[in-house]
Amino acid sequence: MVKKRTRSKFIPASSSFIILFSATMKSSGALATLVLLILLLATTSEAAISCSDVIKDLRPCVSYLVSGSGQPPAACCSGAKALASAATTSEDKKAACNCIKSTSKSININSQLAQALPGNCGITLPVAISPNADCSKVG
Repeated sequence: MVKKRTRSKFIPASSSFIILFSATMKSSGALATLVLLILLLATTSEAAISCSDVIKDLRPCVSYLVSGSGQPPAACCSGAKALASAATTSEDKKAACNCIKSTSKSININSQLAQALPGNCGITLPVAISPNADCSKVG
């Protein structure tokens, strides 16, 4: 003998409640996703360039800036070009400036060579290579 399945006697007062609840949950999920996306986009500005990236780019220039003469080495110009390409936002330029400023204080660079470096490499650097740079005016 096979037992017949019977429906549960518990039936919600309104099946529209379930539909409404389901729709609300779906729209809540979409809303939560939208809010999360907006927050992510709003808080994600261009991350400031790291000092290690700036140092890596300009490391080939150190010996030239301290005791060089003539044209800077090709590797130095390549690094300076990479820095110029990477430091595009105001935050990047300020971060690069502060890094160069603090790093150049520990190295006795020739200020004339430092000023001439961008022109000798045929580029425009967005920041000065100087221990006396005013990074608050960069941007």
